[in-house]
Amino acid sequence: MSATAGSSSLPPDLTRVETDPLGALEVPESALYGVQTARALQNFAISGLRPLRPFVVAQVWIKKAAAMVHRHTGRLEAPLADAIVAAADEVLAGRHRDQFVVDPYQAGAGTSHNMNVNEVLANRANELLGAPRGRYVPVHPNDHVNMAQSTNDTIPTNIRLAVLGELPLLAGALEALEEALADRARAFDHIIKAGRTHLQDAMPIRLGQEFAAYAGSLARARKRLHEAADYLNDLGIGGSAVGTGVTVEPQYPSLMVAALRDITGIHTLREGTDRVQLMQSMGDVAAFSAAMRGVAVDLSKIVSDLRLMVSGPRTGLDEIVLPAVQPGSSIMPGKVNPSIPEMVNQVCYQVIGCDVTVAMAAEHGQLELNVMMPVIAHNVLLSMHILTTAVTTLTTRCVAGIEANPDMCAYWVERSAALATALLPTLGYAAAAELSKRSVREGVLIRDLITREQIVPAAEVEALLDLRRLTEIGMPGSQPAS
Repeated sequence: MSATAGSSSLPPDLTRVETDPLGALEVPESALYGVQTARALQNFAISGLRPLRPFVVAQVWIKKAAAMVHRHTGRLEAPLADAIVAAADEVLAGRHRDQFVVDPYQAGAGTSHNMNVNEVLANRANELLGAPRGRYVPVHPNDHVNMAQSTNDTIPTNIRLAVLGELPLLAGALEALEEALADRARAFDHIIKAGRTHLQDAMPIRLGQEFAAYAGSLARARKRLHEAADYLNDLGIGGSAVGTGVTVEPQYPSLMVAALRDITGIHTLREGTDRVQLMQSMGDVAAFSAAMRGVAVDLSKIVSDLRLMVSGPRTGLDEIVLPAVQPGSSIMPGKVNPSIPEMVNQVCYQVIGCDVTVAMAAEHGQLELNVMMPVIAHNVLLSMHILTTAVTTLTTRCVAGIEANPDMCAYWVERSAALATALLPTLGYAAAAELSKRSVREGVLIRDLITREQIVPAAEVEALLDLRRLTEIGMPGSQPAS
């Protein structure tokens, strides 16, 4: 094969003329894409965005696998198959990425994206065989690169592969955050602070218990993410136009799944048992998106809590100290904001919004196909990317460096009006409620009030208001459980 120079060596103002069923159109001579991609550029100048990297990579995985399978079955001549595989490998190695240009907001199903990939691989394969780009001889984008495929089975397969390919990064980022939160939980286990419900005084809790619960919430969310992802291993490749497999060799689906396992390294991939269903429904993808929404909901709650606990330092809670990452104000000297948690909140809101888009688009499939797949793919993969990077940033630039402020934690917990709850078994609800109100009204600590008024014997006060014991199961004043 000839290693003809890539697209960047040609002047950008030169053009060539290509034709498709709609007629002739000029295409930049420097482009590896062709006429159908050029039409998409004219039609869909919508957002200025390019397809996300995993959406390109997954489509190229499919094209490479198809060429390998058709070479194996003898349906595609070996030199043509080998050239397509070589072109695909160049893209997978990072070359020609500027040639994938179709806006995420495009015609339904992703036909333009599929043809963009078909044309780039066909033109590059022809160059490797010593033929010029734009002629599509001997390799044709439809007849050879797209052999036995349709947009309608490759794009659903693409989305599943792209998500599964990116999942280890997201899961790894979440696991690292869980570990960082669990580390802080261990470090803070001895620090007792005021609990708060409804943002009002509640019974004491250990700072470590709060952080351990954060880690536990993320662990459960990560488990749900993996459970949802398992359904994505079922591939409908081979369904062709409407899921029935027209123009497809009977052995093609199983051979494709085997080839994709080898190419992607995703060894859990399975041949779908109902290719019509896998083409009709985006339910599996919507369920995964919903699981990401669950991650975002828990994560946003956690960082909002961090923002509350770090509030101050003089007029707020000031119970923890976050690493200072940048000045917090252009006018107020010395101000340091919880910048990383604020960023994470915004990312979580975006993920929740993306999930709404996915849910609406998944619902809007008709009969044999969901034509809203491009926007589904974009939003799911965008959510995965920004969640992964935001979580990693939160771990390394915030959570790992959080310190406690034990003095302020002790200050607030002693002033909690909810400490009267410890007197419930001794005084009953009504008397304890009156004690709580007196404490607030008179500005006196519960501990000092019951000592001053001799509400309980002095010898019992310390046992009843043993703050550490109040953070564990049991009756106030009783011996701790063994």
